[in-house]
Amino acid sequence: MNAVRSNYRNAVLIAGFLLLSVLGSLIFLLFPRPEGAEYIADIYQNGALIRSIPLYETPKAYRFTLESESGGVNEIEVRPGGIGIVSADCPDKICVSQGFIHDSKLPITCLPNRLVIRLRPVLDDGTEPDIIAY
Repeated sequence: MNAVRSNYRNAVLIAGFLLLSVLGSLIFLLFPRPEGAEYIADIYQNGALIRSIPLYETPKAYRFTLESESGGVNEIEVRPGGIGIVSADCPDKICVSQGFIHDSKLPITCLPNRLVIRLRPVLDDGTEPDIIAY
């Protein structure tokens, strides 16, 4: 009888922990960062940083093209406060359907072309954080 209670208690504790974890994640994802937050877009290809773009210093939208070592092409558009991939020659085009990002919650990834775009915040005093954990 004690074994049944112990198993039941463990199951309730695990379920409670999972529920709190899911709720905490939802709160983090659904409530955006305050307006006026400034970001720098870091573009990585094959794990190497190839370009950093301060989005808060972008006066108007512009586009540029990146080509991977395997010949894949991504066209990236930078807007004031946001960045996104507008066209790609990869088969699934998930990177294009991700749209534009305006905060650091989720990066844009193009796995076939090994391209990742991440936003990192600029702190209030104008410095950049040493590390960002996701």
